[in-house]
Amino acid sequence: MTSMATSADLDVSRALRAAGLEVRDDAGTKAMYATDASLYRIPPLAVVRPRHVDEVARTLEITRSLGVPLTSRGGGTSIAGNAIGRGVVIDFSRHLNRVLEVDPATRTARVEPGTVHAVLQKAVLPHGIRFGPDPSSHPRCTIGGMIGNNACGNRALGYGRTSDNVVAMTHLLASGETLQTGYDGTGAAYAHGPDQLLEDLRKAAGTHLKAARTEFDLFGRQLSGYAVQHLLPERFDLGQALIGSEGTLGVITEATVRLVTDPAHRVVVAIGFSTIVAAGEAAPTVVTFSPTACEGMDERLVGVLRARRGDAAIPPMPKGGAWLLVEIAGDDRDEVLERATALARAGLGLESEVIQDPAVQARLWRIREDGAGLAGRAPSGKPAWPGLEDAAVPPEKLGAYLARFDDLVAEHGMTSAPYGHFGDGCMHVRLDYPLDRPDGLVVLREFLTAAAGLVAEFGGSISGEHGDGRARGELLSLMYSPEAINLFKAVKQAFDPGNLLNPGVLVDPDPFDADVRAAGVSYRKDLAFFYEHDNGDLSQALHRCTGVGKCRADNSASGGVMCPSYLATREEKDSTRGRARVLQDVVRGDLHWRDPAVADSLDLCLSCKGCASDCPTGIDMATYKSEALHQKYSGRVRPRSHYTLGWLPRWARLAGRVPRLANLGMTLPGLKKIALFGAGVDSRRSVPEFARTPFRRWWSRQDTQTGGTPLMLFVDSFSDAFSPAVAEATVKVLREAGYEPRLPSAGTCCGLTWITTGQLDAARKILGATVTELAAAAREGIPIVGIEPSCTAVLRSDAVELLGTDDARLVAASTRTLAELLSTTEGWNPPDLTGTTIVVQPHCHHHAVLGWNADKVLLGRTGATVTTLAGCCGLAGNFGVERGHYEVSVAVAGQNLMPALAAQPDAVVLADGFSCRTQVADLAERPSVHLAELLAQER
Repeated sequence: MTSMATSADLDVSRALRAAGLEVRDDAGTKAMYATDASLYRIPPLAVVRPRHVDEVARTLEITRSLGVPLTSRGGGTSIAGNAIGRGVVIDFSRHLNRVLEVDPATRTARVEPGTVHAVLQKAVLPHGIRFGPDPSSHPRCTIGGMIGNNACGNRALGYGRTSDNVVAMTHLLASGETLQTGYDGTGAAYAHGPDQLLEDLRKAAGTHLKAARTEFDLFGRQLSGYAVQHLLPERFDLGQALIGSEGTLGVITEATVRLVTDPAHRVVVAIGFSTIVAAGEAAPTVVTFSPTACEGMDERLVGVLRARRGDAAIPPMPKGGAWLLVEIAGDDRDEVLERATALARAGLGLESEVIQDPAVQARLWRIREDGAGLAGRAPSGKPAWPGLEDAAVPPEKLGAYLARFDDLVAEHGMTSAPYGHFGDGCMHVRLDYPLDRPDGLVVLREFLTAAAGLVAEFGGSISGEHGDGRARGELLSLMYSPEAINLFKAVKQAFDPGNLLNPGVLVDPDPFDADVRAAGVSYRKDLAFFYEHDNGDLSQALHRCTGVGKCRADNSASGGVMCPSYLATREEKDSTRGRARVLQDVVRGDLHWRDPAVADSLDLCLSCKGCASDCPTGIDMATYKSEALHQKYSGRVRPRSHYTLGWLPRWARLAGRVPRLANLGMTLPGLKKIALFGAGVDSRRSVPEFARTPFRRWWSRQDTQTGGTPLMLFVDSFSDAFSPAVAEATVKVLREAGYEPRLPSAGTCCGLTWITTGQLDAARKILGATVTELAAAAREGIPIVGIEPSCTAVLRSDAVELLGTDDARLVAASTRTLAELLSTTEGWNPPDLTGTTIVVQPHCHHHAVLGWNADKVLLGRTGATVTTLAGCCGLAGNFGVERGHYEVSVAVAGQNLMPALAAQPDAVVLADGFSCRTQVADLAERPSVHLAELLAQER
């Protein structure tokens, strides 16, 4: 249960509010900000979201006066735990996120620390320039966070580290004084700040000269500890020394970064190897071809993706069990191709391929960029965690290190899927520490200590780009001498004598096995879903969320859906990650299912299931929301909309008997207003008319045809009661393709509306009866074809999770979309739609559960000009019509759907989902058609 607030909580929150700051200290916010992308969970006292730099100074002044620690946070994607703290967390990403100035002449940009990397790129790309470093989290990580960790990214070979691309910075010190660093017109470094600070730093470096000169800068990815080599008298550069200090020395308020020109041509050379060790051994030779990137991975990582999304998710790759993806770039196309061809012919692996198609390149890079999330599920199938996540060794030693590392993992009874920046000698990995076992933390300590020792043996760095944080600070003594450790302490003392800024990180670090968020946490009681992929443990399912924060990015460029509500509100609580964090506190026992924080975090979840496919870790927030509603309202009175919209199929069957009377009741102004209020529906929404002739009534009047291949057509409640023309068109297309549809008995229903409203006992009963009937057909080898994507997705996925029966699995395996069926039907060809322009809004569940590729291929065969939209339409079943959701529903539609419709006013709008068609009609006042209607037109 939620604990009572302490006096320290109240004192700091009261003081912050009195200063006019935007403060969040509710239980939900504390849960969301208690962790980042790391192993750790430390709830803050409060979160401040400053709107300008003066508010940052005010926050620092108050925390200093009260002796409360302060932790700076950007996108919260830190893997080492350096964006969480016990005091006040200051979130720069909400408001201090602007690109202040772009100077194409000097190729620089001035930004606030919360500026997202992708936002900066969007601002500068029109000038033909870009910020060079590009970590995999670039769509959501912030520049301030990159500076804090000295982030590198896939193309560090070409563009260097963040430290190589920062021109100037402004920091607020723990004392409240300002420190400015940068370079003057001659290129000499300057530092404008307290004289005593500069004197103390020079003294510290002078006292520990041997360590500063001999233990640092030994290879490019040696990033552990402070960059004290920049404090040496012959190269004193305080700005460079601050980069990578993880918010422990100052609070950054502004930065000027260097920009680079993008090469005109990029080619990827994919090289297959027998093992990842062989790939590591080849990487130094690859670097002699001057690539901008040299990334490594093996079948273990690819296998996780294949298990999640099928073979279609993997583009063709050279034969082998491991691969290097090498990018060759330049302004001379012939020179780039010559270099790439030479590399491919160098005989470094089993097989090589030069890839020029940007679309195929993007698919390959997407596997690599999603690595942090994909690796969150180990080859064993168990959850995998960071720890020694980005160790680096001198590149020439990488192959030998990888071999020893795999042996070490096996010795501890674990599995992993390594990948990383092999050209730099940097390896990323997550491991399935047995945190669910009583000795889980013992294994964690033993392994990480041994692994850090292995890194040190190879002359490597425990951190190669993500910072040491809470995960590796304690391990620095295995890598550095006592003199170097004392130098770190002297630097921290000079900057922050009161240990106010991000304590527990780097200097006097917390134990790396303390505050581990998933240790010993399990939740298996009274669950409605089976969570088969998580051993029946809801805690394990929720802790799939590693915190990489892809849900905070605009995923539309890759055709994604996740996370529409966050893009509409930009609030952490409305992200998939924020919701997962709150629910993690529920399964921990710190919050109750009926806690207002839970309701608040889930309220704007559209249940779109976009996260189920787009989140690299496979979070399925729609399922967790249904579970949460089930737990909250079990045996209790529910909201009105649960009885109206949640029982819609039941009401639709009743209305189908007297459709004219039902429609009349919804057209009389006074009665309509009362009815909408009573139903919990927003009055600004239109109400779809019940069909005068429901589909099943139409079907009963048709002559049964024979001779075609039998097929079970699953007619959902929406197609039957509201869109019979869609079902009729489906019948026509199926018969033309040589099939003879059959219908399940009247009253069969997938239970979708009960599922989305968390009425899972009823849903199980309704869906169970339907599955039993459909399974009989499936056992005869009769395929099942759905019309409405969301209902078809229930048969394919939710039924298995909710029922857990062999019948459910059989039905799931036998269920097809119309496009999937037609794509394998010999002799069937689509109509020629050459000259037709189509704008397609794929239904979210179609994208996430069923996969839309078959539809894409089919439409391509028609010859039409097709624009396929990413993102959600915003209506999402009952969500968009419920009171309190209208504004967000419209905002979601405004992300992709509405601009596309405005840009192509004469295009045919294709939307298989009843919700999508309703949203188009409501907001754009345009007709739209189902795929069956498009294909059924006269040939």
